[in-house]
This record gives sequence, structure tokens and C-alpha cells, in this order.
Amino acid sequence: MSNDSSNASGKSRGIYLLPNLFTTAGLFSGFYAIVASMNDRFIEAAVAIFIAMVFDGLDGRVARMTNTESDFGAEFDSMADIVSFGMAPALVMYNYALADLGKIGWLAAFIFVAGGALRLARFNTNLGSSDKKFFQGLAIPSAAAIVAGLVWVGSEYGVEGSDIAGFAAVVTICAGLLMVTNFRYHSFKDVDWKGKVSFLVILVIVLAFVIVATQPSLVLFSIFFLYALSGPVLTIKNVKKLKLGHVVGDDDDDDADFNDNKETKKEAEKTEKED
Repeated sequence: MSNDSSNASGKSRGIYLLPNLFTTAGLFSGFYAIVASMNDRFIEAAVAIFIAMVFDGLDGRVARMTNTESDFGAEFDSMADIVSFGMAPALVMYNYALADLGKIGWLAAFIFVAGGALRLARFNTNLGSSDKKFFQGLAIPSAAAIVAGLVWVGSEYGVEGSDIAGFAAVVTICAGLLMVTNFRYHSFKDVDWKGKVSFLVILVIVLAFVIVATQPSLVLFSIFFLYALSGPVLTIKNVKKLKLGHVVGDDDDDDADFNDNKETKKEAEKTEKED
């Protein structure tokens, strides 16, 4: 009897290896980005943050595929995210451009870190009740991609950080604030990745890889920058009347307004087709 209880307690204390390996790899990439930026290797630092994004996308999927999800894994993932996508992009940008702005520079970096921490906390607490088709506020990896992408583009094209310090501060602050807004962003979690697609879809995917490979820094920065703009556009388009709750603050009632307006538009489109 005691052996059975000890085995059960041993299982509860155990940690699944495979998904946490990917999380650790993402954490290492974020830490490496900070160290690389301290040595003025900004391209390597920016690329490391994008690599961390790949590992962050894999750990959760691997956990679900292998049935190795756990509370520890979820907490570890959040801790790794605040380093890889909060601290790392802010410090990389600070070392690249914001340091020349003095107090304004480190305040801009702090706004980004604080926004990322608040975004993760809100996501974790609303995980069970939020609409899985949409993110509430810009996801922290996407915000990190904008900041890191700007550093990557500037470094690759020989732009000195001091020359774009003001613009870099605005981008960093805006990315940080977008994370704590109520703007809706497509999560793409409703995409059926296991379903069959036409040959044309595969061709488009191949062409997309080719385009990214030609100018990866510029293309990736442009994609995530446009994605960041899609949130305000999507929200404004799908609400009857824009309110403060649609932008920031508690939006429990505004969620219903957002969804009801979408249903109204669908019904109107259906009626038009029938007519």
C-alpha cells in the first residue's frame, strides 16, 4: 500500500521532459539575445528572439500531441516568455537605440516589459473563458517580433541605433501598450492543420517561404507590423460603436457587443444572398 502511494506521489512530482526541453531552449535563446546585444551583436540577438518564438510555438503543441501537459509546464512557459519576449527584446532595443535617449530610453523599455508581464498575467487568468479564435491584446511573442525585427532590419541595413532612437522608442512603447489593450487579434487556433488542402495552398506556402528567405529581416518585420495594425482595424470594424472598453479596461459587456455585431453582419450577408 505504501509503495503504491509513493509511486503516485512520485508521478505527481515528476516533470515531463520533452515539452520542457523546448521551453528551456526558448529561454536559452532569449538569454543569449541579451548577452549578444551587450556585445553589439544585434543581428544575432534579434535572430535569437525569433528562434525563441519557434520553440515557444513547439512546446505547447508537443505537450498536447504527447499528452504531457502539466501545470508546471504552463508556469515554466510563462516564466520563459517574460524573459525571451519581455526582457530580451526590451534590452536588445535599449542597447541598440534607446540608451542614447537617457531616461526616456529606459522608460520606453520598461513600458514594454511591464506590458508583456501584464499581458501574460491576463492571458493566464482568462485562459478558460476567453474566445480562442481571438487574442485580447497583442500577444507577447508578436510584440517581441516587432521590436526585434526593427533591430534586425536596422542592423542589417547599416542604420545606427542613435539615428532612429526616437522612432525606436515610439515603436517599443506602442508594442508594449498594444499588449494591454482590448483590441482583437486573430489567434489562428481555429485553422484545421490536419485537414486536406488544395495544391494551390501548398504552392502559396512554398512561395511564402521563398519571399521570407529573400529578405528575412524586412519581410518578418513587415508581417508582424501589419499584424499589430490588424487588431485596431478588426476591432473598429466589428463593433457598432467604439467605446473606451473596446480599447482598454474591463470589457466583459463589450465582448458580447463585439460578438453580437459579428453575428448581425453574418445574418445581413445571409439575407442579401437569399434575396
